[in-house]
Amino acid sequence: MIIDQILQTKSFQRFHLFVLLLFPQLIAHSVSAQIRSEVHWEKGRPSLIIDGEHYPPFAYMSYLGEEEYYEEIAATGLHLYNLPVYLGEGGINTISGIGAFRNSIWRGENEYDFSSIEVDFEKILNADPKAKVVIRFYLDPPRWWTLANPSAAAQLPDGTLFRQSFASAEWREKTSVAFEDCLDWLLKSKYRNHLAGIHVASGFTEEWFYHPKQYQDQNPVRLQAFRDWLKNKYITVSALRTAWHNSSVTFDKAQLTNIDEPVNKIEWRDPNKDQNYIDTYRFHTEVMVDNIAYFCKIVKEKSDGKLLTGAFYGYHYFVTDPRRGHGSLAKLLNCPDLDYLSSPNVYNRAIGEDWPPMVAVNSVHKHGKLWLAENDTRTSKTTLLKDQSDGIAPSGQYEDGVWLGPNSLQTSVALLWKNAARMLTYGYGGWWFDMWGGWFSDPEMLQVLEKTQQFHQDYPSENPEIMKPSVLVIVDEELSFWDKSYGRLAEKILSNRYPIAKTGSAYDLYLRTDLQEIAHSQYQVIWLMGLLQLTDKETALIKRWQKMGKTVMWTSNKGTKLNYPKKAAEFLPGKLQWKPSELKKIWTEAGVHQYISSEDICYVGRNWLSLHSVDGGEKNIQLPYYAQVIDPLTNKVLSDSTNQINIKMDAISTVIFRVNPF
Repeated sequence: MIIDQILQTKSFQRFHLFVLLLFPQLIAHSVSAQIRSEVHWEKGRPSLIIDGEHYPPFAYMSYLGEEEYYEEIAATGLHLYNLPVYLGEGGINTISGIGAFRNSIWRGENEYDFSSIEVDFEKILNADPKAKVVIRFYLDPPRWWTLANPSAAAQLPDGTLFRQSFASAEWREKTSVAFEDCLDWLLKSKYRNHLAGIHVASGFTEEWFYHPKQYQDQNPVRLQAFRDWLKNKYITVSALRTAWHNSSVTFDKAQLTNIDEPVNKIEWRDPNKDQNYIDTYRFHTEVMVDNIAYFCKIVKEKSDGKLLTGAFYGYHYFVTDPRRGHGSLAKLLNCPDLDYLSSPNVYNRAIGEDWPPMVAVNSVHKHGKLWLAENDTRTSKTTLLKDQSDGIAPSGQYEDGVWLGPNSLQTSVALLWKNAARMLTYGYGGWWFDMWGGWFSDPEMLQVLEKTQQFHQDYPSENPEIMKPSVLVIVDEELSFWDKSYGRLAEKILSNRYPIAKTGSAYDLYLRTDLQEIAHSQYQVIWLMGLLQLTDKETALIKRWQKMGKTVMWTSNKGTKLNYPKKAAEFLPGKLQWKPSELKKIWTEAGVHQYISSEDICYVGRNWLSLHSVDGGEKNIQLPYYAQVIDPLTNKVLSDSTNQINIKMDAISTVIFRVNPF
């Protein structure tokens, strides 16, 4: 009572006003993030610093997050979580017709319902009071908004409206108002001290893919944006006409090509005739990265730079249909407001195969961004969506094929260890994506999550340079632009991602646009994979590499040319796909060390070495150096000084060792 009387006196109110005028930062403080989150790098190994504390770059997410599973995760020592939030009520997959995972937040103009966020936060915090959360914020609009703003919607050939036109400035600007309102609420809420970042999401499956209906978006703003893009690129009409081999085209009359036309021939585009297609795809993909950058900037400005920002993008190493919109990663990597990028692991989820990220990870890291893998690994505990939810799963969908896990717990554990080993050896992070809940709900599987956390914390990098790869792969994210078949031809070349992982050695993967800036001294083999034509600078680089004693493979649409350092080059017409044994032979001749002679999956790097084997049996691992070898599961030193590891592996298993070279 006495305190209340003091607070109501005029003298106290004048004093309070005086303090706020003297220290205006106290006002701003209430609407900004209360903790700072950032990416930290040390000796090629990433971590997150949140509120001054180091966190391994590993998280947990479930679309149907339940408290019991959050409790299991918290018990492993993992305290970083993702949760989904949706502006609109539409499902994320407009082909399958999946329902929404949460209620819509944006209920009307200046009208919001944040109850779903509150429920999710309470579930997480009840299970784990130490939790830090990154919100996956889905920006596709609600249906009422689309109908109220037809000039900002995708306008389809049948006259109907669909969600948003990604090229619409009006969509961006009006969505940004709602987005900022939501951020304001979050940064003032009682959850602000648990908020670590915002993962901006939109489009098909939240991954900044165009929804298929948007391939034929006829909104005039899209055409005008394309014409403006052409002006910015070509400057003069003469340059445009020369590039398009069209003597009558002008900036005011240029048309977008139909990127959704039927496939009549499985062939590559003609650079003398099809530049208009290439420009359409370049514009199409840059629209997406401009949107990602736009919304990331809002997050940074609203939080005074304290929140992490990330997005799904850059799937050029697996998604070969250019209509999806993933072909401008190089531009996005220059965004100063972006902290990390993500993708699932490739969806050839066969046992005994590598499941790499869908991106040139080394380019992502070169530009100071963190890569986070979405480990949506199916297990023997994988549930069906229809059994875990009510009204979300379409009839007959999400019930077979890739949505089923292995029958064996042993296989499940082996696959999770493969995920963990790849992240540790290649120096990126990720989240364990328990999509419908309970997929990892077993002590042996939870131990993988727990140990992955511990390994990152307990084993800092020591002399990581010694274990760097001797093979460099360069890919062109625009390869699929030239493929008339929407990716069938491009996939033939990029499918080499599988045999290269069975060569007993690691490899670095960069974008073509980084080629001139990469230090090449460590590599014995350089593979230009899917570069259809070489520039003069690239041709000169090959000659320089040859003089340095390197073997250079150039795989184009015509075949593969092998450029040797001390003998004549060899061209293999039509040779697009390689077997592990063929690559191992080239590696041997070039002096690339192979840790194993078998074709098991081998991951090496950052003081970690891992084998994933289908058949198991006796394995002899040869090290090109002497090293201390530790079993990290028991912390037992297997040898203080050795250059080989002899083990017997079970069938369908994964082993991992800590290797400290001298």
